[in-house]
Amino acid sequence: MLIAFNKPYGVLSQFTDKGTEGSPRPTLSAFIDVPGVYPAGRLDRDSEGLLLLTDDGRLQAEIADPRHKMEKTYWAQVEGVPDEAALAAFRKGLDLKDGRTRPASVRRMDPPEALWDRDPPIRFRKSVPDCWLEIGLREGKNRQVRRMTAAIGHPTLRLIRYRTGKWTLDGLAPGEWRDITP
Repeated sequence: MLIAFNKPYGVLSQFTDKGTEGSPRPTLSAFIDVPGVYPAGRLDRDSEGLLLLTDDGRLQAEIADPRHKMEKTYWAQVEGVPDEAALAAFRKGLDLKDGRTRPASVRRMDPPEALWDRDPPIRFRKSVPDCWLEIGLREGKNRQVRRMTAAIGHPTLRLIRYRTGKWTLDGLAPGEWRDITP
């Protein structure tokens, strides 16, 4: 079984919250009641978009393990408008605290069509422009997209995973899932 889920902002990529006392944070269990499936990879709590879940350990490793180099495509709304030199540096790979990133694809894009509102909304500032980038990665360092956009001087305001391999978010509203068993 393979499930495509549009993870909303603020939801943990796990079925239980072991991290806080008091008010628990929302988890996958609030949205998916299918026994035996587990996330194939992770999305940070403050990121949105496509999260794949499966009951097949081999498929889970193929999707999540960077050794398999399955490309993931992200839409990142960033502060400011990166120039071509910044994008070229991004494409070559950047030096982060935990080492150099692999080369990545990146291009400026129009705001995604039919994009849902985020709750809470991102902070809007009239004096600081923003733009959207489409980013393709074949590795998965912790908070990598956010750290890469910050390294080129354009912090991420909103991050959405649009595609993993051949699977996309198309047709899924936040909090919705569908069975996409291959």
